[in-house]
Amino acid sequence: METAARVDALLDSVQRPARYIGGEMNAAAKPWEAAAVRFALCFPDTYEVGMSHLGMKILYEIVNSRPDTLCERIFAPWVDMADLMRGRGVPLFSLESRRPARDFDVVGFTLQYELCYTSVLAMLDLAGIPLETKDRGNGDPIVIAGGPCAFNPEPLHAFIDAFCLGDGEELIGEVLDAVRAAKAAGEDRLACLSRLAAVEGVYIPAFYEATYQTDGRLDSFEPKRAEAKAILRKRVVANLDAAPFPQRFIVPFQEIVHDRIMLEIMRGCTRGCRFCQAGMLYRPVRERGVDTLLSLAEKLLASTGYEEMSLSSLSTGDYTRLEALVRRLSDRFENSRVSLSLPSLRLDKDLHESLALAQKVRKGSLTFAPEAGTQRLRDVINKGVSEEDLLRTARDAFAAGNGAVKLYFMIGLPTETDEDIDGIVRSARLVSDEYFKIPKGERPRGLRVSVSVSSFVPKPFTPFQWAAQDTMERLREKQNRLRAGLKAVKGAAFHWHDPQASFLEACFSRGDRRLSGVLLEAWRRGCRFDGWSEQFRFDTWMEAFAACGLDPAFYANRERAGEELLPWAFIGAGVTQAYLWEERARSLAAEVTKDCRESCNGCGLMEVCFPCA
Repeated sequence: METAARVDALLDSVQRPARYIGGEMNAAAKPWEAAAVRFALCFPDTYEVGMSHLGMKILYEIVNSRPDTLCERIFAPWVDMADLMRGRGVPLFSLESRRPARDFDVVGFTLQYELCYTSVLAMLDLAGIPLETKDRGNGDPIVIAGGPCAFNPEPLHAFIDAFCLGDGEELIGEVLDAVRAAKAAGEDRLACLSRLAAVEGVYIPAFYEATYQTDGRLDSFEPKRAEAKAILRKRVVANLDAAPFPQRFIVPFQEIVHDRIMLEIMRGCTRGCRFCQAGMLYRPVRERGVDTLLSLAEKLLASTGYEEMSLSSLSTGDYTRLEALVRRLSDRFENSRVSLSLPSLRLDKDLHESLALAQKVRKGSLTFAPEAGTQRLRDVINKGVSEEDLLRTARDAFAAGNGAVKLYFMIGLPTETDEDIDGIVRSARLVSDEYFKIPKGERPRGLRVSVSVSSFVPKPFTPFQWAAQDTMERLREKQNRLRAGLKAVKGAAFHWHDPQASFLEACFSRGDRRLSGVLLEAWRRGCRFDGWSEQFRFDTWMEAFAACGLDPAFYANRERAGEELLPWAFIGAGVTQAYLWEERARSLAAEVTKDCRESCNGCGLMEVCFPCA
């Protein structure tokens, strides 16, 4: 029986069969035989999560726009489907043609979150592709990976043949060119990897060797082949207006997490929040023009039928022509009843006009991120917002008819005290009070102040990459303190992250090559879909660490010294380690660093920093 028929036979027995059927509007249907290179674009999570990811949409469009390549999507089957597939011998398959994943030339994963790593192994295993690179032969696909987690690739080094660093719009084409050339020349796997090593921004883990000191710290990291570069530099797309962007989104048959049009209005952020990895990795800031965005919006709405559009970026309020863009989009689409949403808003921006325009069609909740509860701690993390910024923005939101406000905070930040925790409660209370200052007949109905609190995870390429994470016990104490305090705040709802999951995230965020053994052991013991609370098995993870003779606290709860060799030190992300260390010192003194669009702070990106050059 063909794979497609065998898949169809399983669909009546699983939740959400729409995850596996394919055939959606705007999906590609390219002939298999005509493609010189076949690329399986894999997302190590469920369909509804992966289909919400903008980066996948962009790469799908780029690869399928080439006449010599095809791209098909593969998502992680949920546990019910995966178990049925394994029991009945059905291999991991693509949605477009129902081809087995192992038939593709390249299998590429996007790595957005450390707790998806077991899903990478589960997908490789279900595909029948050897898990470890050392066991793959010439008939196996080249397995690549990209995304923010690729900036510390070491915990996955044993399983991924090649990592792609930085913006993918140009890089993916060069990777496919290298694979096509190797395939046309009849070269073996090693020769293909050597071609890939020559591509700027591509890291081949098998071409490097690490050694360790007796106390567990990294001692050395060196290339062991001539074609392996000592420093791997990330790729940067200079001009977003000229960069490819989809003009048609695939329209799913089921609801997905972000079921709307996403317009990426800018990339990068100049604010310099010291905990924020994305703000460092995606520098420099590049904006799309208003005319370009209006044209994309028209084409996407015509090709999808969506009635909601989100303006996407790390800090939407920092887009320099936001009011003009929102006004033109509102004028163009208001009569079509298309609503606009503005995520990632800065509290220190005057967004009254933009908010009013965006909410003309449909009002929804607005999200703001004070991050910390006191001005001292906001200065430590370089957030650059004040209490008055928060209250002014809340007033604007309530006055515009929005009764629902989401506030994002982080606990466990370096230098945090109980006073800072109490400051979160105070901030929520002051926001609630602003609502009740509006006369009863004029304020929106149904106040909701959602206070969402995550736990600080130290990330590579940030000023806090050397910091220790709070212990799980201390994080729970802080959560309990918040829970008790927020009970007295009218309209407040408290949401928090599991400290165990944050602890594991910290381990893999700053992990070294030895964690690949822990990952493999945890997967063999049954760990999968670790980002889903109902599947997360913390005790099993701790058993895996013990079986491998490693202490997870060594990775999560240990302060690093400035001279320690970090596992990701061989990657050139643009921002220098010297600058990050200087920012660390400024944070400990609670000194604020200005937005680099106001003045260059010397982060190391001058040669590619287009706003500064």
